[in-house]
Order: sequence, then C-alpha cells, then structure tokens
Amino acid sequence: MRPHFRPLLIAFLLILPLVAESKADVVVVANPRSGIDRLSRDEVINIFLGRFRQLPSGLSVQPVDLPATQPEKATFYLRLVNKDLAEINAYWSRLVFSGRTEPPVQAKSTEDLVEFIAKTPGAIGYMERSKVDGRVKLVFEP
Repeated sequence: MRPHFRPLLIAFLLILPLVAESKADVVVVANPRSGIDRLSRDEVINIFLGRFRQLPSGLSVQPVDLPATQPEKATFYLRLVNKDLAEINAYWSRLVFSGRTEPPVQAKSTEDLVEFIAKTPGAIGYMERSKVDGRVKLVFEP
C-alpha cells in the first residue's frame, strides 16, 4: 500500500462505525395497553426530554433509555433532537440539578427495555426495528 493512502484508509475505518450507526432503523415502542396508536415527533421529544409526564391516553409516562454503549441511543437522540450523547447528558445534568425532573429509566439492554415496557403500561422506549416483537407496539418512526 502506498504511504499517502494510509491516512485515508485510517480515516475511512474510523468513520465507518459512525456511518453504520446513523443507518440504524430505530423506532419508538410502547406498551400495547398504553392506549396510544401513534405519537407525533413533538410528543416523543417532549416525553424523552422530560417535558411531558403523561401520555396522550392519560397514563403516566415512563420513558426508558438504552445504555450509552448501544449505538441505537446515539442514533435516536441525533435523529430526534440533533444532539449527541454528551449534549443529552449535559441537558439531564442541568434538569436533575435544578430539581425539575428525572431522566428516563436506564435499561441494561434491548431485552431489558422490552421486558420493562411489556410489564409497565405507561412505558415508552426506542429500539432497532428488527428487534420489535409482539410484547411492544410501534408508535413512532423518527
């Protein structure tokens, strides 16, 4: 390999995971008994940024986040509010410090998120579309 191609190859290999991450097909899911069929983009933003405490159906809402180690989390917030995880963490730090609200519940994995949503009527979360099953209901596609 020619020496002047090496920096290009390294740059490409560093960017490749980011491109793959942004292509993830992330969707928002809720408990099937939540009483909601669809949510608007604004409703999802307001739920995940702690502004809404109730679903349109009247149930108390319980948003659920995936761990920062899962690429779906970064993709979700980037597509939803055009913010990276550092900006989201800073946002929540300010809100928690001021005592305004609490951040979403933290799931340990996608399976943990699905199980929590399946047994919590007001729960809402996001995940890779290919992992959606009958325990949850798709309510928004960013």
